[in-house]
Amino acid sequence: MTTFIFILKKEFRQIFRDPAILRLIFIMPMLQLIVLPFAADYEIKNIKIGIIDHDHSDYSRTLVSKIENSAYFRLTGYTHTFKEGLQWIEDEKADLVIEIPHRFEATLIRENKADLLLAINAVNGTKGNLGAAYTLGIIQQFNQNIRVEWFQMPEFNPEPMIDVTYSSLYNPHRNYQLFMVPGILAVLLTMVGGFLSALNIVKEKEIGTIEQLNVSPIRKYQFIMGKIVPFWLLGFVILTVGLLVSFVVHGIVPGSNIYVLYVFSALYLLAILGFGLLLSNFTNTQQQAMMVAFFFMLIFILLSGLYTPIESMPPWAQVVAAFNPVSYMVEVMRMVLLKGATIKDIWSQIRIIFAFGVVLNFLAVYSYNKTN
Repeated sequence: MTTFIFILKKEFRQIFRDPAILRLIFIMPMLQLIVLPFAADYEIKNIKIGIIDHDHSDYSRTLVSKIENSAYFRLTGYTHTFKEGLQWIEDEKADLVIEIPHRFEATLIRENKADLLLAINAVNGTKGNLGAAYTLGIIQQFNQNIRVEWFQMPEFNPEPMIDVTYSSLYNPHRNYQLFMVPGILAVLLTMVGGFLSALNIVKEKEIGTIEQLNVSPIRKYQFIMGKIVPFWLLGFVILTVGLLVSFVVHGIVPGSNIYVLYVFSALYLLAILGFGLLLSNFTNTQQQAMMVAFFFMLIFILLSGLYTPIESMPPWAQVVAAFNPVSYMVEVMRMVLLKGATIKDIWSQIRIIFAFGVVLNFLAVYSYNKTN
């Protein structure tokens, strides 16, 4: 026990003596938690759109007005030919071009249907798809308004209409930031824990203190646990400060069962710290450790469901995500902060992350070579 306490004191002294580590632990994650949710927003706005109106009728002007007044679009201007509109797209002056043909209104009244042509710059697939979806939504609303107008005319027989009332659960205003903040907090916890632990043993090798520890009577499991516990405790500090920032800046109010998040985070931190130490055992310099940790962290984050739902990934990626501990942390963080999940709700994730922790820490202890 005395040996273990000695290692803990040594680790805490090293942490608080290094200002770079303190900045990495506290300042950088908080800045990222404040800035990233505002930047990482899939609700794309200011989509540049060009209009080609060959009809110049009341209906065409009404449709153009609805597009102009939408918060998602920024009108680039009007052009006279579709060829010129395509040139706008090629020159990056427009992301979308919509062409309203001649006799649009007359055809719509006479035949109850009319055609529109929409050209999309699909280099950015996400922006193109969302721009098309926004445009189609405006056209559908315009079409619905016309139907209501026609139903009020005596020459049209009213048809039954269905009004849909809906409510958005857990995120009433469907704010994308509320969806992103818990995931970003989970990723920050992962990066701080994973990177710092990956650099820990390697740093001992570089400054030469590893030889002193190797010839000491310290057991391997004591050494590894002594490396884990300080960063495990600091992880709770980061989580607490992150929750405070989420509340003050983004308005996310943790529920009464916030303890569920701390219980899961305790197990998760053990797993991710064990993974970092495992990487540290197989690298000889801090640069090597940083590059290897960055490689794995990038894969973990991209396949965690932070940006893309795991259910929407290809089958092979879903299999990889099942062995990704970060995906469970992102999922639980959102479940607890947005849905108020209980221990019972996340019991399967607890069992999985506990298994990760046992395996990774066992491998970290087993792979540490005291004689090197």
